[in-house]
Amino acid sequence: MNRKDFFTQLGVGAAALLVPVCFGGLAGCSKSASSNTTPSPGIDFTLDISSGALATIGGFLVSQGVLVARVNASSFIAVSAACTHQGTTINYNASGNNFFCPNHGARFDSSGAVTQGPATTDLKKYNTSLAGSSLRVFS
Repeated sequence: MNRKDFFTQLGVGAAALLVPVCFGGLAGCSKSASSNTTPSPGIDFTLDISSGALATIGGFLVSQGVLVARVNASSFIAVSAACTHQGTTINYNASGNNFFCPNHGARFDSSGAVTQGPATTDLKKYNTSLAGSSLRVFS
């Protein structure tokens, strides 16, 4: 086997290995560097709010593709974390009780509805349930 044939075979082999990874949606070919921003189809998880970002009013975090924000002592909101324009992870604005995309400036109200483009599709809203210091987020 000559050098050209060797590199051709090597390239075909590498491509054969990478195609399933890209189509399988693994982090190697996804839009986001963090798999933490892509929501799972059936959301149902629990967060400990006794410490960390959710221990403070106005704090927020992203978990399993969902942005969870603390509105007041007993109220939380949860929406899909990816902007519907280009998939950038959104942020929570506590003073306005809304969400914004730092990439192109799209804005969403507290229910996830678009209030300013370029996004044209609302964020998905999730249910929350507080029991002691455990916050359940579910679809």
